[in-house]
Amino acid sequence: MSSIFASIRAALSGEPSAQPPPDQTTPPAPVGVSTDAAVRRHSPSSVEELELELLLEALFQCHGYDFRGYERSVVAAKVQALRAELELPTISALQSRVLHDDETYNALLRALYVKPALMFDDAQEVSMLRLSLGVCLHGAALPRVWLADCAGAQQAWTLAILLEQEQLAPRTEIYATVASDAMLSEAQQASLPMTRLSELQANYIRSGGVGKLIDYFEVSEDGLHAVLKPHLNSRITWAQYNLVTDASFNEFQMILGHRALPDFGPALHRRVLQLFDDSLVPFGTLALDQPLDDHDPLSRHYKPLLAHQTWYKRIA
Repeated sequence: MSSIFASIRAALSGEPSAQPPPDQTTPPAPVGVSTDAAVRRHSPSSVEELELELLLEALFQCHGYDFRGYERSVVAAKVQALRAELELPTISALQSRVLHDDETYNALLRALYVKPALMFDDAQEVSMLRLSLGVCLHGAALPRVWLADCAGAQQAWTLAILLEQEQLAPRTEIYATVASDAMLSEAQQASLPMTRLSELQANYIRSGGVGKLIDYFEVSEDGLHAVLKPHLNSRITWAQYNLVTDASFNEFQMILGHRALPDFGPALHRRVLQLFDDSLVPFGTLALDQPLDDHDPLSRHYKPLLAHQTWYKRIA
């Protein structure tokens, strides 16, 4: 596989890739054996898989975003959907656009990232938040909640409204992190389209909300958009943060990472679980996408909040 990385370096530098002398031949490596010192995360078995590997490697080498540890089937589906949307013939053509066009690069990041949420779109999530917010946060002087790989402004707004209803908003800080500066700017400038209000109001009622959702927003003069009221919006701290490469940056009473984790491969999943464990205070709440493995040493630190769900309380 070292020849693959030589081809990438040559493509990025404009130099031809090195070839063996005419009188020498390089015997193929045995199937399943890597010729690199480090074992590759994935061994492509088709041209399309090889193109995907090269795209992810180029994205990491040129921009620092590492999706190589994500589940390949999930990544492949998202990349192919974007390729079709842009009417490009191959993943290689998409790679060329990503390397030379910022708009396409940002479109790829959005495609690979967590699907944007609508307010109160997950009734089970809202139910677990209503159950755990008061128990988890009321005992902390200045509680902090981390929306790891936040699914957009509307997920953060949902949490801010629930905190207001629990009378916790004035002293609770929400840390909402996203992967890129472009997504950070979008989240900070987001507004609520009034054309979606009836749909969002229905979500709110189905999830146990009482009253009108619009009461938590200020409507623009033209009546087309609304923004979260300032006293709620001020409790949300937005930041660019990379779950794959960055270290713990604070201690939290609650970490919500269940929307991001399903896309991660096993090794990356374990890495991020360790990051969450390093960032959660004793008796804090951790929301995951799947049950903790009983054989994982981290599982000794946690017990489920309720049976048959994947929200946990840290006990050690």
